[in-house]
Amino acid sequence: MSRFAPLHQTAKNAPSSSDDVYEHGQSTPTKNYPIITKPGLSKQIVESISDIKQEPAWMKANRLKALEIFAAKTMPLWGADLNSLDFQQFHYYLKPTDTEAKTWDQVPSEIKNTFERLKIPEAEREVLAGVKAQFDSEVIYGSIKDALSKQGVIFCSMDEALAKYPDLVKQYFGTIIPAGDNKFAALNTAVWSGGSFVYVPKNVEVSMPLQTYFRINAENAGQFERTLIIADEGSKVHYVEGCTAPAYSSSSLHSAVVEIVVKPGAQVQYTTVQNWYKTVYNLVTKRAWVEAEGKMIWTDFNMGSKVTMKYPAFILAGKGASGETLSMALAGSDQHQDTGSKAIHLAPYTSSTIISKSISKAGGRTSYRGLVNIGPNAHHSKSRVVCDALLLDDISRSDTYPTNKVFNQNVTMEHEASVSKIAEEQLFYLMTRGLNEEEAAKAIVSGFVAPLIKKLPLEYALEMNRLIDMEMEGSVG
Repeated sequence: MSRFAPLHQTAKNAPSSSDDVYEHGQSTPTKNYPIITKPGLSKQIVESISDIKQEPAWMKANRLKALEIFAAKTMPLWGADLNSLDFQQFHYYLKPTDTEAKTWDQVPSEIKNTFERLKIPEAEREVLAGVKAQFDSEVIYGSIKDALSKQGVIFCSMDEALAKYPDLVKQYFGTIIPAGDNKFAALNTAVWSGGSFVYVPKNVEVSMPLQTYFRINAENAGQFERTLIIADEGSKVHYVEGCTAPAYSSSSLHSAVVEIVVKPGAQVQYTTVQNWYKTVYNLVTKRAWVEAEGKMIWTDFNMGSKVTMKYPAFILAGKGASGETLSMALAGSDQHQDTGSKAIHLAPYTSSTIISKSISKAGGRTSYRGLVNIGPNAHHSKSRVVCDALLLDDISRSDTYPTNKVFNQNVTMEHEASVSKIAEEQLFYLMTRGLNEEEAAKAIVSGFVAPLIKKLPLEYALEMNRLIDMEMEGSVG
């Protein structure tokens, strides 16, 4: 145990509850974790996290200031119900290993087994340009293909970036999402750990995706990764994150911050494949700053969790910049997916597209919550918002809360929304073609989400279809 022992407690393996549907519900024993802080949030915990990581003084000062902001800000009164969220029940720092492994053989066997079951090394060999694997609070494994490193591409954990590239981190950290942006951005800034740092040099195209896999493992764990992506002029990169957690009866908290800088003519695609267990609070802030002729694409797939509140945003700051959000949410019993997107047009000739599809079943609730703001200088700009909701039964719910603000008359703004149910005639038609009722419902749902899934590389499209298929089991009849 380290010299910060008074703030830590001995790690104990938490028993997991069984779940017949959720396939990632296994947990890894935490008895060998070097550090687990005691539950609860305090100044001492924040200072301890910074000291353990041996951070520069400016980062510790950032953390402590953010903690003050967090304490001063009230909980959001809109969105999902957060009344049962108790910030004092969570562990804010859990260190599963002493060092980050650079080869797969160096990963501790009990953690390796978890990622083997999640097929991380297989994906790395076959379809990824680089991979990071985060277990609770720390990135425990990372790699990047040599050819990319030779081109100057940086792909490392945020902790490593702070140590190796402190000036670059300091230049951008908190500039797109300051600690005062919202209560959960302040919380993340105070206790962040792990996450990814990506820098792509001018005119370099990363042809294969970079991926980070986030795994909450311990019971009552908080995961607060911080991700910063900088795509320099004319560059191109696709970053993918995957998320799962064990099947625990008690709550866990995931509160990430993602900041993306898209330089002139660059393109970034950020894909999330979220499959949290149904007791996880997922409260995330993601935003991109897009300069002239740059392009930002959010592809956001939200399943699982007790509550998700997530609205990926892009600020179109340069002439001709564009942004696109393709969002899918699926809510089952006792789940609320409150998702959407924000498009801020600051410059002329900018364009944004937000396509949101949601599926509610077994009494679950989905909400689209979006903002389009076209500023006074954003003449000749265009924005299109499409919200489609599918209800699988009479006890589920879908809501749409759009906000459109237009401050220039020479623009085009479109918004459309629809809510539908699986029609009996559709089921009947497919069943006359040899499908049973559940297979027919799955086919209708697959067609509903197909326009979004086709935006993914083949391997991820297949995985998304598989996850949706699993979620649909038992939904009909």
